[in-house]
Amino acid sequence: QVQLIESGGGLVQAGGSLTVSCSFSGGPFSAYGMGWFRQAPGQEREFVASTDGNGYDTQYSDSVKGRFTIARDNAKNTIDLQMTSLKPEDTARYYCAASLDYTFAPAMTFNFGYWGQGTQVTVSS
Repeated sequence: QVQLIESGGGLVQAGGSLTVSCSFSGGPFSAYGMGWFRQAPGQEREFVASTDGNGYDTQYSDSVKGRFTIARDNAKNTIDLQMTSLKPEDTARYYCAASLDYTFAPAMTFNFGYWGQGTQVTVSS
């Protein structure tokens, strides 16, 4: 059974950087497209970034493009989200997710069948 465990969240000042990580287990990691989503209080969960099984294709939301980088390590079964130039509006709970059919809808929550519990990122102004 696929399990995803996020780590690395915390409190950071605006303009700062932070990396959140996700550890994958329970299946062949390279067979899964991976994504990061986030959810702020009172808001719907939204797409942040995703990548295919080999890490060749990456997608980003317009709000994070140029500031965030998604990177997977298939040898370690991990996926990172490197965040720079953080803004208060980046404050949210960040979730790691896995999909067996990444190309179908790489930015849609419904296409990701496996989710972690999330890690909180808070950006102070």
